[in-house]
Amino acid sequence: MDANMERELARLLNKRAIEEAFLDYTRGVDRLDIDLIRDCFHPDAIDNHTRTVRGSIDNMLNWWLPLQPDREATQHFVTNQRIDLEGDTAHVETYFFCLIKLRGSDAATISGGRYVDRFEKRAGKWKIALRVVLSEWQTATDASIMKGLADQVLNVGSRDLNDPAYQRPLVNPPMF
Repeated sequence: MDANMERELARLLNKRAIEEAFLDYTRGVDRLDIDLIRDCFHPDAIDNHTRTVRGSIDNMLNWWLPLQPDREATQHFVTNQRIDLEGDTAHVETYFFCLIKLRGSDAATISGGRYVDRFEKRAGKWKIALRVVLSEWQTATDASIMKGLADQVLNVGSRDLNDPAYQRPLVNPPMF
């Protein structure tokens, strides 16, 4: 393999590692996997989640965790992602959609925005060093159809580590 191909391969592997770290973050948020969320950030990382929630990842989690018991369902989707590599630093802009349905509500909120991050590769691992969350729009939608969802379909996920996505090996669920 020539030097140009080696550089391109290294660039692609670094970008893929950043993409996977991002997917780990969204999985952690939706499954309430605090260790996974925390592992996406360097210990000294700064998270600017809102105008008032700024600081360490623990600061963000201390604000965010008490909100979770009221949330029946959440899903975070990441879409367009731009990764600009500069050695062991990467500037990353990622568009997102987030759906949140509160328990007992017939509505769900859908939000859109961008994560603007500085990732740093330390000890061979890409993690977030600085995050700015940019909220750009929000709307409400009818979620009344979700009433009784568990009674209507065979498989329903859970917002915890008991979700089938964590099962190793995955087994066929029992019939009800």
